[in-house]
Amino acid sequence: MNDADIRRNFHKKKLRRYHEDLSTLVVDELGLRHGACRADIAVVNGRLLGYEIKSDSDMLLRLPRQVSGYNAVFDRVTIIAAERHISAVRHMVPDWWGITRCIRGSKGGIHFITDRRARPNPDVDLVSIAKLLWKTEVVQILRERGAHVKALRGPRSVLYDRLAESLVSEELKETVRLVLKNRRNWRCQKRLSQHGDLCQPSATL
Repeated sequence: MNDADIRRNFHKKKLRRYHEDLSTLVVDELGLRHGACRADIAVVNGRLLGYEIKSDSDMLLRLPRQVSGYNAVFDRVTIIAAERHISAVRHMVPDWWGITRCIRGSKGGIHFITDRRARPNPDVDLVSIAKLLWKTEVVQILRERGAHVKALRGPRSVLYDRLAESLVSEELKETVRLVLKNRRNWRCQKRLSQHGDLCQPSATL
């Protein structure tokens, strides 16, 4: 099972209800911390949900850095791992992460078994959540909240800090989710058909 096999089947079998919900956005390859790492799949609705895929051909060398990126942003996280990775994954991800094993059935289909359900993230990082937005979006939000024009010309890093300081936690998360769901000009993959008719645009931040 490679990444594409797992991803395609997970979209169809486990994420269909999200795809069918017009108030929910499902995104492949969501950049975190301005591209420091990427979430394989992100679901944006009343929460931010992250999914990391580890196929048979994957190594786990990058997982500690990916854990840090996911922990900073998502309300809940699930790792979808091939059987051979399950034992190691249990020791490498936080205990609030969900763990789903993927196996190949006797007829060749891919099945997903929940080993552990995801629980709420105890400690997101508000600045990292703010960084899911583009600079132009941050400027617009700050402008609407009465920020001085001069302040809006500051470095990108300062603007993200200012946004995180300006809104309380739940207000910031709700604002970011709303902007992501309303964004219309994300770069789309050339081969949307790889996930059938369920694929959403991928995100480059």
